[in-house]
Amino acid sequence: MRLPQLLLAPLAALACLLGAMAAAPAAHAEIQVNVNRGDVQPLPIAVPGFAGGPQGADIAQVISANLQRSGLFRPLDPASFIEKDLNAAVQPRFPDWKTINAQALVNGQVTVEGGRIRVDFRLWDVFAEQQLLGLQFTSSPENWRRVAHKISDAVYERLTGEKGYFDTRVVFVAESGARGKVTKRLAIMDQDGANPSYLTGGDSIVMTPRFSPTSQEITYMALRPDSATVYLFNLQNGRRESLGTFQGMVFAPRFSPDGGRVVFSVERAGNSDLYVMNLSSRSSSRLTSDPSIDTSGSFSPDGTRIAFNSDRSGSPQIYVMGADGSGQRRISGGGGRYTTPVWSPTGEFIAFTKQEGSQFHIGVMRPDGTDERLLTSSYLDEGPTWAPNGRVLMFSRETPGGSPKLWSVDVTGRILQPMPYPGAGSDPAWSPLLN
Repeated sequence: MRLPQLLLAPLAALACLLGAMAAAPAAHAEIQVNVNRGDVQPLPIAVPGFAGGPQGADIAQVISANLQRSGLFRPLDPASFIEKDLNAAVQPRFPDWKTINAQALVNGQVTVEGGRIRVDFRLWDVFAEQQLLGLQFTSSPENWRRVAHKISDAVYERLTGEKGYFDTRVVFVAESGARGKVTKRLAIMDQDGANPSYLTGGDSIVMTPRFSPTSQEITYMALRPDSATVYLFNLQNGRRESLGTFQGMVFAPRFSPDGGRVVFSVERAGNSDLYVMNLSSRSSSRLTSDPSIDTSGSFSPDGTRIAFNSDRSGSPQIYVMGADGSGQRRISGGGGRYTTPVWSPTGEFIAFTKQEGSQFHIGVMRPDGTDERLLTSSYLDEGPTWAPNGRVLMFSRETPGGSPKLWSVDVTGRILQPMPYPGAGSDPAWSPLLN
């Protein structure tokens, strides 16, 4: 199924730095959010509606919602704003914003030119009374949400020092129907739950969708009563192709960092092993041969290692090996059952699902197994996926008798919240930043 052009239309970004990053006066320290502090207090930020009509108000609302969901910012109530009708070309009245304790201010202007929109915005340090950032974006009018996400990323990066993650999409399994007769379809949405669409019908059970790190392509497993097939799906042209035919059931595919290989599991007679396929030549090689269940392979960001799940020690645990299958060793050391390992984009952590008794957790550990931290705890949390900046995880949460919902948590475990998508969803996979 071809995606709506709205999701795929390129955004022309004009990085016109308009006096950005000017030196702060000696009496004031430039504001910055320290994302590594576990007790970080959200930064009060004002995001008034952009001038230029209703679309300007919509853009500001999306920016405000993005920043609030990150947990690092506290957008102020527009009803508290003293200065109204800001002009992006004019310096704001800083005393009015200091009065309501706005530490930062984002204002902008939307202009329609020749059937396209131009959005100018400024980021201000209110107490230092200086501009931190000024950018201009141009796009087709229907892509205004992408403009808002781009601005959100720019503000986030300027104030935290880390890349943003708002101009991204999430592919997931959308679930519908009564318990026992659930239809599972492949779906995709913007990271904030907007623009959801289905990529497959309900003729098969869809599982483990995964994004390519380098292209608008995903891989997933389709389970039918008589077969299980791993597909590659191109989001730009809607083309779908099978990875090939294997003796046994093929499942849990995941791309390498360069997008050129896929690691997956093949199950035969109750035993599963990991294989890797070169997508150009379609040649595959076997990585594990232990008489146990080896699955859920995930490449390290540099492509040299693979984390995976194996029950060879008697219960599911996390192991790491070379990308050629060499040097297999267990890294999980705590009690409980560890599954679904996934390497962070920065290489700093491996996320996982852990079951201890009747409780499920989303956790992270270092690639050598140290510094294990459980970020969530509930009746059923599973299937973590990383935002492209390695700061936030998305996963699915289910309550007794309920349907799975998409949630997110940051690496400190402090910012835990449901995602805006209202329907039932599981097994999310985050895209890289869009081009």
